[in-house]
Amino acid sequence: MPDRTGLARLAIHTTLILLAGFFLVPLLVVVLNALRSNSDIAHTGVIGLPRELTWSNFSRTWSSYCISEHCDGVQPYFWNSVRMAVPATAISTMLGALNGYSLALWRFRGDTIVFGIMTLGVFLPEQMRLVPWVIVLRDLGLFNTISGLVLIHTVQGISFTTLFCRNYYTSIPADLLKAARIDGAGFFRIFGRIVLPLSPPILIVTVIWQFTGIWNEYLYGVTFSAGEQQPITAALIALSARLSEAPQYGEQSAAVLLAAAPTLVVYLFGGRYFLRGLTAGAVK
Repeated sequence: MPDRTGLARLAIHTTLILLAGFFLVPLLVVVLNALRSNSDIAHTGVIGLPRELTWSNFSRTWSSYCISEHCDGVQPYFWNSVRMAVPATAISTMLGALNGYSLALWRFRGDTIVFGIMTLGVFLPEQMRLVPWVIVLRDLGLFNTISGLVLIHTVQGISFTTLFCRNYYTSIPADLLKAARIDGAGFFRIFGRIVLPLSPPILIVTVIWQFTGIWNEYLYGVTFSAGEQQPITAALIALSARLSEAPQYGEQSAAVLLAAAPTLVVYLFGGRYFLRGLTAGAVK
């Protein structure tokens, strides 16, 4: 009699491998095209193995390719995204941790209403926020600046980080905080000495979530920035528009990989911690 458990496990693993391969095919095509010359792609099509590895696609795309009449490659736009994503991720994560700590462990009248209003931002479509942000950035004089994009992503990220942190902090025993209060510890001392040391799992989740979402976002980058102030995602759109007349898939694929590299690295090294953090506060 065949081992049904072994057959079921084999079927599950086979299905997962096939699905993983299916989702990785586009990435494989982009990687191969980034290593092929444009003449090679023109002769054999966009799907194929490189006859000769062309590493110059990366150096040319990084430092000398022309995008929107600026021939500095994607390098300045890449660093614009770094200047936007890093501070926005750090600030929104810290504010979300403070909010979650306040709402979960320092209960007050109407705290559930405040929590509901703050997390309402998670469910609002991005397009609904464009007009309010136009008014805010206009009044603050932050149009077409990296600081304006940092402000947008920080404020909008607070909804996610508050939701994650608040749900995680509810698993911290209330008696632990009561003992700290009896010893004379206040709001910020308890947060710094007790809550933060217990927070790495959920902070890793929020950092990965925020950084990935901010780095890959393009609607606000296209709407509120132009020229050399745009993030990398907006530059890729300009690159695609320019290449629509005479496609140069080698440089385009290299640009896509350069733009995706930070998020790929984050998930490569932090993916397992991301899953652990999501489930860390699920069971008390």
